[in-house]
Amino acid sequence: KPMLRSFHEAYPDIVLDITLDDEVVDIVAGGFDAAIRVGEVIERDLIAVKLGSDLRQVAVASPGYLAEHGVPATPRDLTSHSCIGWRWQGRDRPYAWEFSEGGKWFEVSVNGPVVSNNREFGIQAAIDGLGIAFAIEEVVAPHIAEERLVPLLKPWSAPFPGFYLCYPAQRQMAPTLRAFIDAAVEDAKGRRA
Repeated sequence: KPMLRSFHEAYPDIVLDITLDDEVVDIVAGGFDAAIRVGEVIERDLIAVKLGSDLRQVAVASPGYLAEHGVPATPRDLTSHSCIGWRWQGRDRPYAWEFSEGGKWFEVSVNGPVVSNNREFGIQAAIDGLGIAFAIEEVVAPHIAEERLVPLLKPWSAPFPGFYLCYPAQRQMAPTLRAFIDAAVEDAKGRRA
């Protein structure tokens, strides 16, 4: 059963007010009790509870795009391909794609016909043959399985810290927040088992 449904059934009087975006905001200043973030963008003053396994990002493209433009052999070859950019909220430049070689991370700044702040848009644009997208492997796995997308450059796609539930350290935590944290941790344990 999905975690939010289970939580609602256990605590029907608690209303969860959820904001969904990729912006990394100051939780306290923004008036939030908690956030779910990837391990790479957690502020040091937050308590972080791991919710799942590590993640990998992979470059993906449609079979049609690859038939017309060829397959990049290395991440640096992406600079001569049409890539679908992604930009975090509040940032003026697109995200530079991150790859690993010999245990060291490096970035490739890509260019292409479109940049969006929505990752799902980028995945659909890749399916439609517009170019190469960069996405979390779990998210694009169904598209790969159905051969709408082809994974690229996997030897350079190393795992990175996955999702964490983050919240500020507090002397006295609201019981509703404690209940939500406990439910999220239990759900994560169940998915890993």
